[in-house]
Amino acid sequence: MSAHPTTSHLLRVVVSSVSSDAHMWNLVHLHLLLEEAGHEVTNLGVCPPDATVMDACRGPGRPDLLVLSTVNGHGHLDGLRLIRAIRRDAELAGLPVVIGGKLGVRGGDGEGFGRRLIEAGFQAVFDESESTPERMLAGFTDFLTALAEDIATTRPHAADATTARPPVAGAVTGRPHTADTAAARAEDAPAGLPVALGAR
Repeated sequence: MSAHPTTSHLLRVVVSSVSSDAHMWNLVHLHLLLEEAGHEVTNLGVCPPDATVMDACRGPGRPDLLVLSTVNGHGHLDGLRLIRAIRRDAELAGLPVVIGGKLGVRGGDGEGFGRRLIEAGFQAVFDESESTPERMLAGFTDFLTALAEDIATTRPHAADATTARPPVAGAVTGRPHTADTAAARAEDAPAGLPVALGAR
């Protein structure tokens, strides 16, 4: 079974860290993962100001998806600030946005980052403290597949600001739709893919 979406519609994806995170390796892996699946990727690199991320999502070549990957433990703070700004922006309000990696500094102690980030406007949250790398990868793959199929069948561009996308069921902590899919896809996951989502 392939770890990549099987769809005729490929996505335009902006990949970025958050403003306080200077780690690059996770962005490189994520970039390669998406490119290997055939998607068009723009990588903004480390420590981008919020305005830089938002500007990269505007204009005629605006992306179908913004993916934030962070490993410094401050993703829940930077992510909340950025998603609130995006949802207030008329041009970007409907842009699908996901975040993943190490979102807090204390690990999995019930801090509830996933729930708060979803409520603020993220479509999916992949928190390494609440999920295994295999489940994170399977959940991310499910999300990409669902988004690509939605774009291909319902409207010409995902970043239409008039229609905000609801969160994907089962993706709050990076879990796929069923445990069986996670186990099956984990067997075929190429080496290096879990770190693409910020897992260490």
